[in-house]
Amino acid sequence: MLPTVAIVGRPNVGKSSLFNRIVGDRVSITDDIPGITRDRIYAKAEWLTKEFHIIDTGGIDFNDAPFIHEIKSQAEIAIDEADVIIFLCDIRTGVTDDDMFIAKMLYKADKPVVLALNKADNKEMIATQYEFYSLGVGDPFPISTLHGIGMGDLLDEMIRLAPDIEEVPYEEDRIKLAVIGRPNVGKSSLTNALLGKNRVIVSPLKGTTRDSIDSLFTYHEQDYVVIDTAGLRKRGKVYENAEKYSVLRAMSAIERSDICLLLIDAETGIREQDKKIAGYALDANKGIIIVVNKWDAVEKNTQTMNRWIDEIRAHFQFITFAPIVFVSALKNQRLHTLFPEINTVFYNFSRRVQTSVLNDVLLDAFYVTPPKLHNGEKLKLFYATQVNTKPPAFVFFVNDEQALHFSYRRYLINRLRDAFEFTGTPVKIILRKRD
Repeated sequence: MLPTVAIVGRPNVGKSSLFNRIVGDRVSITDDIPGITRDRIYAKAEWLTKEFHIIDTGGIDFNDAPFIHEIKSQAEIAIDEADVIIFLCDIRTGVTDDDMFIAKMLYKADKPVVLALNKADNKEMIATQYEFYSLGVGDPFPISTLHGIGMGDLLDEMIRLAPDIEEVPYEEDRIKLAVIGRPNVGKSSLTNALLGKNRVIVSPLKGTTRDSIDSLFTYHEQDYVVIDTAGLRKRGKVYENAEKYSVLRAMSAIERSDICLLLIDAETGIREQDKKIAGYALDANKGIIIVVNKWDAVEKNTQTMNRWIDEIRAHFQFITFAPIVFVSALKNQRLHTLFPEINTVFYNFSRRVQTSVLNDVLLDAFYVTPPKLHNGEKLKLFYATQVNTKPPAFVFFVNDEQALHFSYRRYLINRLRDAFEFTGTPVKIILRKRD
């Protein structure tokens, strides 16, 4: 499990710019209007071979500006969840009352803090850093997110303070499940149903130093573990009252799981947040099962389930490989349909393909639909082999990595899915140029 770093500070000091600089991609909104970053943004980053999760928060302010209440709540949760906090200030404006208030919040949090002073674009600005010692959070690190000045020193200090988070090792054949979804879709109910009276519960274990609870159980001679995202670490009503807060709480469980059970509320229907959470599971390359919960509350006819399936496929076109199951966790209805899907997805997630068969399938795919010119080159495949499982990953040795158009990549993945059973699991293709 990776440590988590949160960037906090008042509005318009450059938190999103720092986030983008660290991540190396413009995945967060940047704007000169204070408060424009309304949602906490989450990503994985790396520095000196050390990986970590990083959170971009909205600015903390204490006036009646738009979104300020939500932004403050976001930052409070990020502070609560983080292992290391980057406190970002604007060196040009000096220490403000809001900076002092935030420093008091951080002092109460009792977490390692790195004080970063943004917009230190020249020596004259860097020379004004000493007044920030009055915040009482340690040595300041002058940086410029625009020019990249001081970033190495800042990240070195962040890595030094980041803890090594231990993870409980499990047997290879124990299926690790993460129940994910918006608040109030029934995550706790499904977790309880999975751990019902007809299961053999081994023990609840502390899964990491964060004290998340892993529940081990056996069902029909198969071993499972449910990794909590359903509220066992809840510290305030804000967690359950705002949908945007659900993503961060699910991330560590997604990271440690084999399969994510993405819950959708049949009463409220599909929301944008459902797709965002599904996207995080896909980005983490996990098996995915879409579970429509509260199915008992839906008025049904012979076409209801088919209409739901069509709507889900239309909204979740990026995970068409995910099976769909309809249950009522609260009333323990249709749960018998879930376990076979879990077992199948795990088997596919762990599947190995014989090299000779793999190359035969790809040879046929290239023959039936040859690739077109892309970037002035026509893709030639010399050889392919599977290099990993969980999820299945294949290396293609080709003439030019740039010659593969994204649409042809999708075609090849679909041909692999047609030839082999990969329901429920993503499939990775890695290109290597043959010398």
